[in-house]
Amino acid sequence: MKQPARAPFATALSVCVLVLTLVVTGTAVRSLLGRPGPATAGGSPGAGRHWVNTWTGMPQLTEPANLPPAPYTGDKSVLVDTTLRQTVRVTAGGHRIRLRFSNAYGDTPLPLTAVTVALPQGGKAGVSGVEPGSLRRVTFAGRDSATVPVGAQVVSDDLDFDLRAGTELTVTAYTARGQASLALTSHPGSRTTSYLVHGDHTRDLDLSGAAAVDHWYLLSDVEVLAPGGTRAVAVVGDSLTDGRGSTTNGNDRWPDQFFDRLHSRPDTSGVAVLNQAAGGNRVLNDGLGPNVLARLDRDVLSRSGVAWLILFEGVNDIGTADATVEAQRAVTDDLIAGYQQIVVRAHALGIRVYGATLTPFGGNAAYDDAAGRREASRQRVNAWIRTPGHFDAVIDFDRAVRDPSAPDRLRPGLQVGDWLHLDPQGYGVLASAVPEGLFRAKG
Repeated sequence: MKQPARAPFATALSVCVLVLTLVVTGTAVRSLLGRPGPATAGGSPGAGRHWVNTWTGMPQLTEPANLPPAPYTGDKSVLVDTTLRQTVRVTAGGHRIRLRFSNAYGDTPLPLTAVTVALPQGGKAGVSGVEPGSLRRVTFAGRDSATVPVGAQVVSDDLDFDLRAGTELTVTAYTARGQASLALTSHPGSRTTSYLVHGDHTRDLDLSGAAAVDHWYLLSDVEVLAPGGTRAVAVVGDSLTDGRGSTTNGNDRWPDQFFDRLHSRPDTSGVAVLNQAAGGNRVLNDGLGPNVLARLDRDVLSRSGVAWLILFEGVNDIGTADATVEAQRAVTDDLIAGYQQIVVRAHALGIRVYGATLTPFGGNAAYDDAAGRREASRQRVNAWIRTPGHFDAVIDFDRAVRDPSAPDRLRPGLQVGDWLHLDPQGYGVLASAVPEGLFRAKG
């Protein structure tokens, strides 16, 4: 049977309606997918803005020697009825911020009773006073208090607070009940002074009679709502990056001095630098903090706004492996395989990975061996790092600080005396060895 004469027109009309429906639907889907997530329950980040980590402190389980002093640590609890005030240096600026508190290593819930932020007195690191008029209350889902579950973190509500890149921020937290165990999450290698005092003093301009400790506790991140082109570089390392040998309250670790260089140039002034290092850390095995392969997701891949990763770690893996041919061959093989894993996982999220060569440890009592087997491992690992195609770029820290007349050792004037760690001048040499051209932040 023949179709009616109007069938071609009806068919064409149906096709047009279908196409129009697909176009409208596709546009709606793209709109939904491209829509920025909310900054708070009642707002959005704003056109072209996104959250970027501006400061980080790698969470660790606090060792007994690094717990708060008495009376802030008891037999079975810590920080009961205690105010903790600490300062951190931010590396990206903005007008809205939020905080993250970590209970990663706690085996009991962590109750936060009250939290405030402020500008430190005189803009200095490691001071107990804050600038009058700068105090702001921090809330969590609209409430003053929050409880961080075991193994978890809590993100504060965002709040209006003007911060400039390179300035200090004071964070004060009070916990009335404290943590009901000694499994406290912290970053012991703060190289920055914090303060403890009993009672709720979160709104005080200064903490009179407070106990001073050179550790960070509980706080793990500060984020800033930044322009869309702002990006962060995460630095993964051990004590050489955490800053052993640097000046307490001096902000002269090599990542700090590297940030200073970036910030002095207009084309890199929008780059945040995140120090995700810990003394004694290793790539392959747990030490002080989990191994890099275990913490990569937490400390790098999940951090807000990370576009680059500098990997400067492996000395502790080589130095703690037995100084035998078999053990050193195994650790170098495993280190190289571990580096490859890190690159693959970071590349999956579009993060460029820069490999830094391992610096000398000749003369160090713990790591140097008479047969030179660990030095041979370091040389083999460095040769692999330098080989084109393994990393997106190479940062040659070894060449920057080794003694030309004794390449297995650091230059004498750059180290603190243990032939492993550098002094502030040595860290400045490392900072200068990082090519600025590897980092470009869009305005």
